[in-house]
Amino acid sequence: MKIKKIGGFIVLLLVSFQALAQNENYQKEMFIKGADTLKYRVMYPKNFSDTDQYPVVFFLHGAGERGNDNESQLAHGSSLFANAESLENFPAIVVFPQCPTEDYWSNAKIKRQTRPISLKFKYNRAPTKAMNMVMQLVDEMVGKPFAKENQVYIMGLSMGGMGTYELLYRKPETFAAAIAICGGGDEKKSKDFARKVPLWIFHGAKDDVVDPQLSLKMASAIMEYGGQPNVTLFSDANHNSWDPAFAEPALLPWLFTQKK
Repeated sequence: MKIKKIGGFIVLLLVSFQALAQNENYQKEMFIKGADTLKYRVMYPKNFSDTDQYPVVFFLHGAGERGNDNESQLAHGSSLFANAESLENFPAIVVFPQCPTEDYWSNAKIKRQTRPISLKFKYNRAPTKAMNMVMQLVDEMVGKPFAKENQVYIMGLSMGGMGTYELLYRKPETFAAAIAICGGGDEKKSKDFARKVPLWIFHGAKDDVVDPQLSLKMASAIMEYGGQPNVTLFSDANHNSWDPAFAEPALLPWLFTQKK
């Protein structure tokens, strides 16, 4: 038994070191506009050259990773792009902005007294400060000569999934594809991007934090407006449906084959 325990510890230690090494691929940066600052991490492809062009992926984290350490946002999803296979097969510029603790990606009224939480999205209002900064960061990054304008992608989970839908609404001409995991949004506003942006929607059927019906309603509305989203509902997953979503072998091949 001692050998098994030691062996298990070594395996866990190696996995931890591997994740740390992958996170070190992401450089710490700050996007400053006037008095506002958005912290973010960015990973460039191996052998990056500013004379070449690369796809650009923006990833919006969940509410639990908010803060100002410019680190927590890498908790989920960063290794998806930083592992050896992805670095080799899907070279891209990958951006992980961090939402401040007191802010939220999507403009939504949230009631946490119930489970799942109650959400009312307010796209008709101005974007939150965090969303506004992300929109400006997207413009700046996409405007770089080494960014492939026809391969700009947005994805996010939970609060970031909600932010993904709102960003598609506010910038429907920018993205070649999107992935929204355990999120939700204003179904009626999906009309603005339904036919323009291919979308893959994921959710856990047992999610007791963000109601899976929110994803299904978004998918239904998108189809009503002429879109054809991929929809994956994991029967045994709760809120952490990003784990089986990231394990989907077709995820990155699907994403990077989408072009405007």
